[in-house]
Amino acid sequence: MSFRLAITSAAAFLAAGGMTAGTAQAATALQQDVTATSTDMGDGIHMISTGIAGNLAILTGDDGVVMVDDQLPNTGSIIEAAVVEIAGEGAPRFIVNTHWHGDHTGGNAHFAEQGTTIAAHHNIRTRLVNAEDDWIQPASLPILTFGEDLTFHMNGQTVEAVHVPAAHTDGDAFVYFREADILHMGDTFFSGWFPFIDLASGGTVDGYIAAMERGLAMAGEETRIIPGHGPLSTRVELQTSIDMLKEASFRVRTLVEGGADLEAVRAAEPLSDYDAEWSWRFITTDRMVETLYNDAVGNGQSYSR
Repeated sequence: MSFRLAITSAAAFLAAGGMTAGTAQAATALQQDVTATSTDMGDGIHMISTGIAGNLAILTGDDGVVMVDDQLPNTGSIIEAAVVEIAGEGAPRFIVNTHWHGDHTGGNAHFAEQGTTIAAHHNIRTRLVNAEDDWIQPASLPILTFGEDLTFHMNGQTVEAVHVPAAHTDGDAFVYFREADILHMGDTFFSGWFPFIDLASGGTVDGYIAAMERGLAMAGEETRIIPGHGPLSTRVELQTSIDMLKEASFRVRTLVEGGADLEAVRAAEPLSDYDAEWSWRFITTDRMVETLYNDAVGNGQSYSR
């Protein structure tokens, strides 16, 4: 099933870009038609995608709805319509944020104002409190925070939120639906794309690789994996992403250890063979090179703005 809503290109731009301060104001407010599509995964669980922001998951049943992430600030009504169509109610009982970026937390206020309890890692609330983005409201802040893990027992499922440190950001969490064997990895997994590793928000390349490897260890042969961005996946696609990032990081670090500065690394084109398959509109091959370089030299910025 699908639902449509016209949203501004500013929101679409932010969805692609990690929701950093200032990018909203820089985007031009043109209209874009957006479709939300749901995939029934059984056991009362659906994946909801729009293609412009982070993938969602919802668990439905008599105990109420648990939703993982909630997309952009002005897509609340389209996500709510999708939840109503699936579950018969629009406001989830709980929402779990996988990290702080606005293409995953932008709907917090929309749903919190309807009575939804927002849960997240401690660092997600801290990032939201300290951010200067105009879309963040008091209702955007999680009111339930956790350190290492948080477990929901609802609708016949054990839903485990597990913190993974210093990966995409410093507040990332997986959400695992144990009985259904479905793992939502948030933005620690961009399936088939170069990942966005937000160094300015506490992310690291080694931590990102470690998070993916932890996801791989949790996943069995039948586990279905919902990435933060990209199609529904399995451990096969996850392993491919791990192999790519390890090799890409090795190549860039080898150049850095040999004394190359950023321009010399760029000139060497260390990721040219990945360009056709992995580069995308936001994390281009050049930006991936710059992120890997900055991580290697300890510069806490992913790429030039």
